Amino acid sequence: MENRPESTLPDHPVRVALLDLLAELGTVTANEASRRLGYSSGLCSFHLRQLARAGLIEEAPRGRGRIKPWRLRWDSAESAEPEDQSFSAILHLTPRELAELTASVRELIKRFPERASEDAESRPVEVNFSAFPAPANHARQ
Repeated sequence: MENRPESTLPDHPVRVALLDLLAELGTVTANEASRRLGYSSGLCSFHLRQLARAGLIEEAPRGRGRIKPWRLRWDSAESAEPEDQSFSAILHLTPRELAELTASVRELIKRFPERASEDAESRPVEVNFSAFPAPANHARQ
């Protein structure tokens, strides 16, 4: 994402979940997000507006009536379709396993060199890793 200050990163669990859901579904309303994620529609609506304020999402073309769908915002002149590689999973981990997972991800990221754009195929990729307890009613595998 371009022109986004570091302070706007979505470090809140609801915002991360909403971004994952948008990556999965393409568009989502606050009510759809509420049903899928188990949070209130008001909470989902608030965080969707915060993500829009940060420039990460935007309103999608409206459907019927007052329905307000949202979609990810892609600032890429190169391609109309993003190369989305995001995913999410609910894992059942012990505290030790969570620490091992986090350490493994850090080590994996270290394998990729920090470089400027000297390679024509390389481009900036923002990597976010969040691990936090899922809501009790979130039983997705």
